[in-house]
Amino acid sequence: MGDRGAEHAAPTELEEITSRISDLTKWREIFSFHGLEVNSTTHQGTPFPKQGRSSAGNGPPGAGESPGSQPPSTIPQPLLPPQSVGGCPISLDTAMRLQKLLFRNMTPLFSFEWAAAHFRFRPPHSDLAYALEAGKGGTRAILVAVQAHIISYLLFTRETECTQLERLCRVGQWEQGQALATALAETLWAAGGGGRAVVCLITAPITMMPPREGYRANSFTERIQLFEFSEKAAAQGFISDHIHCFKGEGSHGVILFLYSLLFSRTLERVQEDLGDTAPLLNISSGNITCTEAVLSLLLTGRASPWELGGSQELESGTGDGDGEAPWQRGPVGFLRWERAPVERQVSAGAAPWTAGPPPGPWAWQSPVPAKGPRAQVSPGLRTPRLPVWLCSVSGRHSVLFGTDSRLLSDWKSERIFHLYFYSGQQEQTQTAHLTIDTHSHHWEEAQREDPSSPRKRHPALEMAIRTKWAGATVSWNGTDPFF
Repeated sequence: MGDRGAEHAAPTELEEITSRISDLTKWREIFSFHGLEVNSTTHQGTPFPKQGRSSAGNGPPGAGESPGSQPPSTIPQPLLPPQSVGGCPISLDTAMRLQKLLFRNMTPLFSFEWAAAHFRFRPPHSDLAYALEAGKGGTRAILVAVQAHIISYLLFTRETECTQLERLCRVGQWEQGQALATALAETLWAAGGGGRAVVCLITAPITMMPPREGYRANSFTERIQLFEFSEKAAAQGFISDHIHCFKGEGSHGVILFLYSLLFSRTLERVQEDLGDTAPLLNISSGNITCTEAVLSLLLTGRASPWELGGSQELESGTGDGDGEAPWQRGPVGFLRWERAPVERQVSAGAAPWTAGPPPGPWAWQSPVPAKGPRAQVSPGLRTPRLPVWLCSVSGRHSVLFGTDSRLLSDWKSERIFHLYFYSGQQEQTQTAHLTIDTHSHHWEEAQREDPSSPRKRHPALEMAIRTKWAGATVSWNGTDPFF
């Protein structure tokens, strides 16, 4: 009996030892990301397994591993791309300039929320197979902007026999990866002015850079390799081959994509776009959020904080002299609406109603500053080439889209039409279906109602829609408005 007991006890002790080693490895990697290296010599000379083309395109990273064997904070194993690609390691000077663009003050580092953010799809072959999980954090703006480009590709570019909304619901896992690769490549190519794209990957062991005053190493940026492409197809193929570097658990995919955007535009031109304005990212109460300059870079290829709203210079069509046409209609548009009490607008001297006839005293409307780009969204973004919009509604980002490619090119299509809405939040399980009527007299009937009626306060999303179609009525087709 004693021998049998020993036989059962041995595996238990071995499992405990293995568990402790696993925990130690996990915490070492967490400390490493935050610049708290336990022992820098333990990482030198560590062999990194090769990950060839086949492993990059087949299945999610970590396939074959037991569930939970890789914590969310784990830094992925570096890739060994083909020698012919010619990746270039980041220098200390470049890393310092990058941090300064992002934070202005070079001390801050990305939060754990940003470090864990990556491009994760909803289950394939489902009602939301096309959709990314965007959550509620500071990375939401980037994820939802990429989501808009994904929808544009799946609906209007990809060849398939499916029609309308079925094109989005019948997407498999491989197609999800292809859609993401296409969306990332298109955005990077636009940021590069249509002539270049730079892809950032983690491909090398930690480089021991000499200390520099004002720079705080994070054991992440120092491992970046830059891969530059002069053809969009080559960039898209490279991203597709290494798509798990953006969508894999623990890949830091959102940060890698943001870095790629900045390097595609070039740090010099991003600085010119920004001028003397605030940095690309805001830090408030420990939260890191994107400025409108980042949204502009995602939608127009420029990091100008004035691009989304336009300025008098851009309205006159003069541009900035670098050969890029202002207000050029792109594949993805932008709608913005912010809640603010009517009383506050009146006291500020602004018109209390900016999208349709005057509301009752319970309505909430968009603030209209006397000056600045936030007065309205530029016409080129309100009317993109395709009916897909990134929406900023009271600071929350979402996607609004139609399935009829003729919607914005044939005025007859804009009388009564259908739009679809995805908030990016986990709580949404189906795409919301909206019907827009631009020729009804709903506003006249609404004015005769009791001013204290709850119906006087319209959902913010509907008000965002009315910045494009003033006075339109919006039906949620049986769904309770939730945005």
